[in-house]
Amino acid sequence: MKLSSFLYLMAFGIETILFRQKKPILGTVILTDQCNLSCRHCSVNNITAVLHPYGQIKKELQTLYAMGIRILFFCGGETFLWRDGEKTLRDLVVESKQMGFLIVNVVTNGTISLNLPEADLILLSLDGDREKHNQIRGDTYDLIMKNIEQAPTDNICLYMAINQINKETIPDVCKTAMKMQNIRAVSFNFHTPYPDTKDLALSREEKKACCDIIEQLMGAGAPIFNLRSAFPHLINNTFPTPCQQCVVMENGKLSVCGRCIDIPGLCEQCGYFFVAEYTLIFKGKPRVILDMLRTYLKYI
Repeated sequence: MKLSSFLYLMAFGIETILFRQKKPILGTVILTDQCNLSCRHCSVNNITAVLHPYGQIKKELQTLYAMGIRILFFCGGETFLWRDGEKTLRDLVVESKQMGFLIVNVVTNGTISLNLPEADLILLSLDGDREKHNQIRGDTYDLIMKNIEQAPTDNICLYMAINQINKETIPDVCKTAMKMQNIRAVSFNFHTPYPDTKDLALSREEKKACCDIIEQLMGAGAPIFNLRSAFPHLINNTFPTPCQQCVVMENGKLSVCGRCIDIPGLCEQCGYFFVAEYTLIFKGKPRVILDMLRTYLKYI
């Protein structure tokens, strides 16, 4: 991360904490809900299968920038499927940087070529070892490994949603990250139980067992891009929701925090680690802030 970007984000954090402001800093643009997979735990793919047009997305980016958003995510569906004429995902990433966004990340299922060195991070969904990942996402594990090996830079961060199927394979994902040179880190989430996927949710005891394993792996040197100081809040769902510093833009609709905000009761069962981490940081929790500084400076 550039020093100028770091100082800007630090100033935002200090101002937010001191004056209890609710201005957003992190924004996600949903390019499409079209996806080439039908994953067991996903509730948001191929509802419309529309690729939103370039002109609309550019206006959404301008809106987010004007709101003060400086950390940007492109999300789907599958983001690498997006195109409009000659415009591709790479054009959106490059233009976002030129517009002034400080950090531009992309979320993907990893089944399409990962040739996108312009992104700060490519968050790639890997949901366990080969067996469990393929059980959740179809026969895609070997293709994903091939795409990681062929990626031109080390800007890949594995992104695992822990659920009832794959909860025993956390160490396997960390081992994969440690042995492949193009992978920078691993980021974990717990499964957020949309109404049609409640059977995949973890109990409090299961969440604690998972966090204990993640902590052990951190102690052993695994490159984990999460804040252990937030784990007790994630286990007990005691972090404040929604996160006022995060917004999502999808087809012209702006939502605070995420797409699940419209589903009654789902916020109280949120499993997104970053939501807990951000809300606790902006509440001024000293341990979480120090943890964030150590972690973010290492992996971004």
